[in-house]
This record gives sequence, C-alpha cells and structure tokens, in this order.
Amino acid sequence: MVDTIQINIIDRAGERHQLDAPTDMGMNIMELCKAYELPVEGTCGGMALCASCHVYVLSEQKLPEPTDDELAMLDAAFFVQANSRLGCQLKLKEELNGLTLELAPLVCGGES
Repeated sequence: MVDTIQINIIDRAGERHQLDAPTDMGMNIMELCKAYELPVEGTCGGMALCASCHVYVLSEQKLPEPTDDELAMLDAAFFVQANSRLGCQLKLKEELNGLTLELAPLVCGGES
C-alpha cells in the first residue's frame, strides 16, 4: 500500500502545483489544498453544503460516483461543468495517484 500519492492542482492563476498527498490520514482534496495553503475555503468543513471547494477533474482516474448531496450542491453552484466535483467529497486514496484538478472560479470576492 502506498502512503503518499501525487495530486496536481491548477490554481486560479493557472499555476500548477504538484502536491504530496498522504493516503493514510483520511484526508480529502479540500483538506489537502488547505494544508498547502491553496485558496480553497471549505466553508462548511467538508459536509458538501457550500461548494467553496469546487474543482474540475482534468485527468482520467476512476473516481467514486458523487453522492446525492454532492450532486444537489453542484446543482446550486456557479460555473459547474460536466467534470465538476466537490473536493471535500474526494478522499485521498492510492487510486487517485496522478489526479489533476483545477480550482473552479470564486463566485465573489477573493481571487478570481
């Protein structure tokens, strides 16, 4: 079992960040981004209630299907695309090694 994988995040300025992601701590993408001080708010604390960790999936890894709660939140979010997911709902697992994501634009305030 691999304890660390690589996750690629493209921030809102277009800069690519290669992050070392632990798979043995139960973390998700939102928490990983916050740990690396990338601009992901995670206002609801990972409960799929705010979409402030909205990301676009740019690579082909097989991801778990979104839950009904995640789909409902994305339905109410801005800038949603076919490849949209909530970072708080994507747990760091070995199968995600090499995953590339892009941070979705903010609705108002902060970095755009």
